[in-house]
Formats: sequence, C-alpha cells, structure tokens
Amino acid sequence: MNKKLIALAVAGATFAPAVMAQSANPVTLYGRVYVMFESVKASGGSAIPVGSRTRVSDQSSLLGVRGTEDLGGGLKAFFQLETAFRPDSNDTTFAARNSGVGLQGGFGSILLGRWDTPFKSATIGVDPFGDLTIGGITGAVNDRGNFDRREQNVFQYWTPNLSGFAARFSYSANEGKTSAATNNVSPSVISTNVTYTKGPIYVGYAWERHKDIYKSYAGAAANTVGGKEKGQALFGTFTFGPIKLGAITEKFEKSSGTAARVTDMKANMVNVTYTAGKNQFVYQHARSKDGDVSTAAVQPDCKINTVAYFYNFSRRTSFLGQYTKVANNAAGRCNFGSNALALNGPDQDPTGFAAGFRHTF
Repeated sequence: MNKKLIALAVAGATFAPAVMAQSANPVTLYGRVYVMFESVKASGGSAIPVGSRTRVSDQSSLLGVRGTEDLGGGLKAFFQLETAFRPDSNDTTFAARNSGVGLQGGFGSILLGRWDTPFKSATIGVDPFGDLTIGGITGAVNDRGNFDRREQNVFQYWTPNLSGFAARFSYSANEGKTSAATNNVSPSVISTNVTYTKGPIYVGYAWERHKDIYKSYAGAAANTVGGKEKGQALFGTFTFGPIKLGAITEKFEKSSGTAARVTDMKANMVNVTYTAGKNQFVYQHARSKDGDVSTAAVQPDCKINTVAYFYNFSRRTSFLGQYTKVANNAAGRCNFGSNALALNGPDQDPTGFAAGFRHTF
C-alpha cells in the first residue's frame, strides 16, 4: 500500500507542473468529422466507362491540438499538430496535416514545419466547399491540385493584419537535392500571397514557383532536371445581403526541362451562394483550358458544374447535398475535386451525387 501511495505522490508531483502550465497557456483540442455518401460514374470517349458505384468518402476529417505560450514583451510561442483520420477506414498516416512551431508578435508570425502554401490557403477561400467534396476547386482549378499543396520542410512568414491587408511567404527547403551527374535536381517551392479582407470584401493575388519539379498534363508531379512551374491567381469574394459571389482566374506556365514547349494553362471559377436562414444554395462553374505540349493535336479543355444545398443545423453541424458534372473534350482529364475517379482515358465525363454531414469541434 505504501509503495502505491508513494508512486501516486511521485506521479502527482511529476504532472502537476504540466497541468498548471496548460492552465496558464491553454492547449486546445479540435477536429472535424466530414463524411459523404456518393453515387459516381464516368462515361464518354472511346475508353471503357467507369461503371456506376456507391461509396462512403471521407472529406479530410481531422484531429488536432494547438497552443500558445506567452513569452512576455508581446511575444508568444505557438505550435500545432494536426492529423488526418478516415471515419470510413483506417489507413491514414499520423500528423500528415498542418503541423509546426513558431513565434508571433508585432512583427507577424514565423513558423517551421509542414503547412499549406500561401497559394493554396488564399485561393481555397473562394471555394464554398473549401477544396473538399466532388465539386471542390481542384477538379479544374489550381492546376487540378498541383498548386494546392501542403509542403514539408517549410519556413513561412505571415505579416500582421494592416488595416485589412495581409501577406504570407513560404519557402520549402531543397532537401531533395541530389548530386548524381545524370540527375542533379534541387527541388524547391516558393509561394506567396497578398490579401485584403474588410467587411463583405475578400480579394487577393497569389504567386507560386516550383523549381526542378514538373507535372505533365496526363501525369503526376515529379522531381525533374530543369523542370519549372509558375502559377498566378487573382481572386475574390463579395457579399451583399444574402448573396455571396466568388471568382478566380489563374494562369500556369510550365517547362519540362526539354525542348518540347508546354502551352500555358488557364483556369477560371465563379460561384454564387444564397443564404436563407439555415439554408444555403450554391452554384459553381469551373473551367480549365490548355496545358499540354504544344505539338498536341488537341489541347485539353474541361468544364465542371456543381449545384449544392447546405442545411446548417448549427455553427458546428451541417448537412450537404451535391450534384457535380464534369465535361471533358477529347484531350481533357478533369475529375472530381476530392476522391477523384480512376479514369480509363481522356474524354471521360465523371458525374456524381453526394450527401453527407460535417461536424466540427
């Protein structure tokens, strides 16, 4: 008995300072559970159709912990650790979301870790679906997700808010640098944004550059000697009464590091949201054009239309119903924004119905 009491006393002495520290500098547990039931398919073109199927799809459910410590003199330390989890399965990697540590004060904030690039964080603010669901922005915009990045090994600086103006800068270290004579790559990503937020207005500009990284129109992003990618975006939203309008226009310039020239890709998106009490009605149209090698007989072109209905039970719990249709031309390969279908070739047109619930805590 005495040994048990001593052990409890030692444990209490060990953990008491941590509890007191957390009381003075709170640590917050937060999360999101977001799951949709979907019916999806893809048809068109000469490839074998993707047959209709139902699925239960996670929409980036997450669990996180964040906190600050007051260091005095207007300076604070902060940290965040955020991990994804899939309510519909158990195949996620721990802490794969925004996680880092840094300092904040009158100068702004600096952090080191893994974080969404400023290009991504600014542009998804125009998407009423927050770059999630089958109708999300990355189906056609943000270079179909290639400029919707969460970079590792990152340094970021965020300015303070100056009368509505704010900016972010991000540099992803070239830890992937190699010295092999036949493949001497030094991949890095620089990203920045400038935004203005005041009352019903949100507008901004984002720019991002990828060095020794290249994603062909039909392929995946890879480290490539001489590869270059640069993207620019102008965007904004405006709210008046129950109506919110959003728009974004983008241009992407690419070089594969070879003599083959790649045509500039252009993407646009517009949307309107009408709110009536707890009900919200959304229409969104997105288009992506060009982006293949200049010698291609047909340049890619696609259009995506989405209609959706939100019912907000509370600030934390919502229902979403959604229909999305993708229309690709003979070279187009656009897809759903989230949980894309494995298409069997170009010129296939994914369509889908989705309904589900989102709860935040």
